[in-house]
Amino acid sequence: MFLVGLTGGIASGKSSVIQVFQQLGCAVIDVDVIARHVVQPGYPAHRRIVQAFGTEVLLENGDIDRKVLGDLIFNQPDRRQLLNSITHPEIRKEMMKETFKYFLRGYRYVILDIPLLFETKKLLKYMKHTVVVYCDRDTQLARLMKRNSLKREDAEARVNAQLPLKDKARMANHVLDNSGEWSLTRRQVILLHAKLERSMEYLPLRLGFLTGLAGIASLLYLLTRYLLPSP
Repeated sequence: MFLVGLTGGIASGKSSVIQVFQQLGCAVIDVDVIARHVVQPGYPAHRRIVQAFGTEVLLENGDIDRKVLGDLIFNQPDRRQLLNSITHPEIRKEMMKETFKYFLRGYRYVILDIPLLFETKKLLKYMKHTVVVYCDRDTQLARLMKRNSLKREDAEARVNAQLPLKDKARMANHVLDNSGEWSLTRRQVILLHAKLERSMEYLPLRLGFLTGLAGIASLLYLLTRYLLPSP
C-alpha cells in the first residue's frame, strides 16, 4: 500500500473530487474529520486549546466553538502557528491509526485529504504521490463569493491567507484542473484512479510486511519446539 496526499484550496472543489474517489471505492482519510475528533472534550488537544485561548472558545456544552477560534487566529500568524502546534501532532497520530486499518484490509493506496500538505511539509515524506485540485484564481474567487455570500475584498482576504494554488500545482505530482466543466474534472479523477490502481508501488511494503509476519511465525514455532518438552 502507498499513500496519496491530496490537497487544494478554498473553493477549488476538493470536497467534490474526494466524493468521486469515494464513489470509486477508494480509501480516504479526511483530516478535517480527524481534526474535529481530536479537539473533543476529554482529549489532550482540547485541554491545551482552552489553556492557550481561554474559555471564550467554548460552546455551552464544552465543545470548541470553531467559528470563534477561527476568528481569533484569522490574520494572526502567531496564533495560527500556536493552534497548529497543539492540534497537528494529535492529528498525525490518528491518521497513522486509520492508515494502518486500511493497510490490513488490503487497499492498494490510501488518499490522505490534507489541507496544509505543502504548507507544513511534515507529511510529504510519507507520500508516494501528491495531488492538487486546482482552479484559476478568478474562478476560485467567483465560487467563494457565491458559496459564502462574500464581497470580493473578503473573498480575496480568505484566498490570500492560503498558499496560492498555482504554487501548490508546481509542487504536486498530479494536478486535477477544476477550472471548467465538472464532467471534465470527474473524468480526470477517474483516469488518475485507474493509473494509481495499475501501479505496482504497493507491492514492496506489502511483501515486506508479509515477510516480517512469516519471520515472526517461524520464530514462534522454533521457540515453541525448543521450550515445550517432547512427548
